[in-house]
Amino acid sequence: MGWIRKKDMGEEKQKQNSSSSKERSGSKRKASAASGGPGDPKKPSRFASLPGISGAQLQNLNPFKSVGVKLFLIFFVAIAAIVLTLGLTSYSKAKSTIKNNTALANSQTIQQTQEKLDIILKQYEDMAMQMFFDPEMQSVIDELARNRQDEYQNFVLTDQINKKLSNQLNSNSSIKAIYLVPPEESQRIISSGSGGLDINTIREVDWFKNAKKTNQTSWVPSSKGKDGSVSFELVRSLQSLSRGGAYVIIVELKTDVIENQLNGISLGDGSKLQVGDANGQVVASTVNSEAGTKATLSFMQGQTEPAKTLETQDNEGNEILAVYNTLETTGWRLVGTVPVEMLVKDAKGILVLTMGMAVGAIVVAILIGFWMARMIATPLSKLKDLMLEGAKGNLNVRTQHKSKDEIGQLGQAFNLMVDQITKLVQQTNTTAQLVLETAGELTDASKKTAISAKEIAIATEEIANGASSLATEAERGNEMTEHMAKQMGLVITANEEMGSAARHVEQSSQYGTKQLNELLDKTHQTEEMTRELMHKVDALKQTASSVNKVLVVLQNITKQTNILSLNATIEAARAGAAGRGFMVVADEIRQLADQSRQSIDMVGQITGQIMSEMNETVEALSDAYPLFQHQMTAVKETNEIFVSVQEQMGDFTQRLQSVTESISALHDSHSVLSEGMSNVSAVAEESSATSEEVASLSNEQQSVGDHLVELSAKLENVSIQLKESLSRFTLN
Repeated sequence: MGWIRKKDMGEEKQKQNSSSSKERSGSKRKASAASGGPGDPKKPSRFASLPGISGAQLQNLNPFKSVGVKLFLIFFVAIAAIVLTLGLTSYSKAKSTIKNNTALANSQTIQQTQEKLDIILKQYEDMAMQMFFDPEMQSVIDELARNRQDEYQNFVLTDQINKKLSNQLNSNSSIKAIYLVPPEESQRIISSGSGGLDINTIREVDWFKNAKKTNQTSWVPSSKGKDGSVSFELVRSLQSLSRGGAYVIIVELKTDVIENQLNGISLGDGSKLQVGDANGQVVASTVNSEAGTKATLSFMQGQTEPAKTLETQDNEGNEILAVYNTLETTGWRLVGTVPVEMLVKDAKGILVLTMGMAVGAIVVAILIGFWMARMIATPLSKLKDLMLEGAKGNLNVRTQHKSKDEIGQLGQAFNLMVDQITKLVQQTNTTAQLVLETAGELTDASKKTAISAKEIAIATEEIANGASSLATEAERGNEMTEHMAKQMGLVITANEEMGSAARHVEQSSQYGTKQLNELLDKTHQTEEMTRELMHKVDALKQTASSVNKVLVVLQNITKQTNILSLNATIEAARAGAAGRGFMVVADEIRQLADQSRQSIDMVGQITGQIMSEMNETVEALSDAYPLFQHQMTAVKETNEIFVSVQEQMGDFTQRLQSVTESISALHDSHSVLSEGMSNVSAVAEESSATSEEVASLSNEQQSVGDHLVELSAKLENVSIQLKESLSRFTLN
C-alpha cells in the first residue's frame, strides 16, 4: 500500500511540474511579445543605459581615463621636476659652500683673536711680576716686615707701597684696582683704585685660598662688585725676596680689556663674540649686558676639545655657526657665533632664479602637453564613439581614419573586428534555433527518467531505514556491555588499591607500635633523670643556706671591725699629735671594713638570687613530674590502639581478596557475553551498510534525473535568451 501511495504521489508531482513548465514558457512568450520582436524598433535595448559621448566628458581631466591628460602630466611633471631639482641643488651647494668658507674664515679669526688676547693678558701677568719684584717695592716690603710693631713706620711704608700701586694704576686705564695682601691676617691689605672687591672678606673667598696654595697665576671670571660694576681679576701668590712670607697680588681689570678686542671683530651680520670660563660664567661679550652673567650658549656644555667649529642651534632654536678656541693663559673659551640665515641671505637669489625658471618651464610643459593631447586624444576619442555604437548593437559602424601610424592601424583593426563579429552573429543565430528545438526534446526525456528514479529511491529508503534501526539497537547493546566491562574493571582496580592500602596501614601500625615502645623507654629515662635532678637541687639549696649563715657571721665581724676602727680614731684624736699615725691606720681599717661589708652584701645578693632560681627550678620540676607520668599512660593506651588496628586490618585484607576473586570470575563471563553482542552488531551493520549503499545509488540517480531536467530547462531558457540577444544587433 505504501508503494502504491508513493507512486501516485510521484505522478501528481510530475503533472504539477509539467503544468508549471508550460506556464513558464507561456509567460516568457508573452513577455517577448510585449517587448517587441527581433525587428521591432520600439524594443528597449540592453545598452540603452550606457552613457554617450558628450562635450563635458570630452573635457574630463581624470588621468586614469584620458591618454591626453596622462601625456600632459608626464611632460609637465618631468620638466618641472628637472628644473626644480637643478635649481634647489645649486642653492643647496651654494649655501653649503658659503657656510664652509665662513667657518674656515671665522676659525682663523677666532684663533688670531685668541692669540692676541693671550698676549694682552700675559702682559698683565708680567706687569704684576715686575711691579712686585721691583727693587724699591721689595725694599719697602722688607722694611715693613721688620718694623711690624712701629705703627708710624708701618703707616709710612704702607703709603709708599700705595703710591707705587697708584703710579701703575694711573699708567694703565684698563686697571680698575690693585690689591697687595700680606701673608699674615693681622696685617692690613694695601689697595689702590676704586675696585669692586670687599677687602674685609677677600681672604675668605675660594679663589684667593686656591691662589695662595698653588703659587701660580689664576684668573677669576667677571662678576659684579659691590659698586655694581663688572670686572675680572688676576691673582698671583708671590714669595718675597726677604723673609717676609708669600704676598698675594690681585689686579682687578675692566672687561674693556677683552671687549675692546672683541668689538673690533665682525664674523658677519648678527654675529656675537663671547669669552667665558668652563662653568659658563661670561667674562666679556660684544653684548654689554652679558658680562658677569651665566652664558646662554647651551651647546657649549660637554665640549671637551680645545678648539672646534660646529653647526648647532641657539636657545631660541635658530641655526647658528659656532667657532670656539681656548685661551692658553686663562683656560677660558673664546666663542664666536653667527646666524646661518644671515650667512646664506645672498644665496637666496639663486632660489628666486630657480623659481622663475620653474614657472617658465611649467608654461612650456603646459603648451607641449596640450599639443600632444590634441594630436593623440582626438582620433582615439572618435574611435571610442564608434566602439560605443557597436556596443549598442549597431554593427554597421566603420572608422574613416586612414593614417599610417599606430592609430591608423588601430582603426583598420577595428573595422576588421566588426566584420568578424557580424559573421559570428549570423552563424550564432542559426545555431541558437537548432539548440532550442533539441532542448525541448531533451526536457521531455529527462522528466520521465526523474519520475522512475524517484520511485526506486523511495522503496530503497524504507529498506535502509529498517536495517539501520537493527544496527542501532545492536550497537546500543554492545555499548552497554562494554560499559559494564569498564565498571567491573574499575571495581577490580579499586579492590586491589584497597588491599594495598590495608597492607600499608598494617605496616604503619607495626612501625607505630615499635616507635611507641621506644618512646615509652625514653619517657622512663626522662622521669628518672628528673627525679635525680630534684634531689640534687634540694642538696644545692641546703648548701646555699649554709653560705647565708657564714655571710651573717662575716657581716657581724665587719660591724665590730668598723666599731673598733671608730674607737681607735677617737683615741687617736685624744692623743693629739702622738696619735696621728694611729689615726691613719684606723681610717684604713675602717675603709677595709666598709669594702668587706659591701662585698659581703654583694655575695648575699648573689646567694639570694641563686636560692630564688633554685626554688623556681624545684617548682618547675615538680610541675613537670606529673606530666611525664600522664605521658607514659597516654603512650601505653596509644600502643594498645595500634595493636588493635593491626589485627583488624589483617582480617579486612583477607575479605578484600575473596571479593576480588569473585569479581574476576564475573568479568570472564561478561567477556563471553560482549563477544556475542559484537558479532550481532557486526552483522547488523553490514546489512545496514548494504541497504544504505543501494539507497544512496537510488538517490544519486534521482538527483541526476532532477539535475538533467533543470539543465534541459536552462538550455531552453539560454536558447531563448540567445535569440533575443542576437535580435538586438543591426545587420546589413
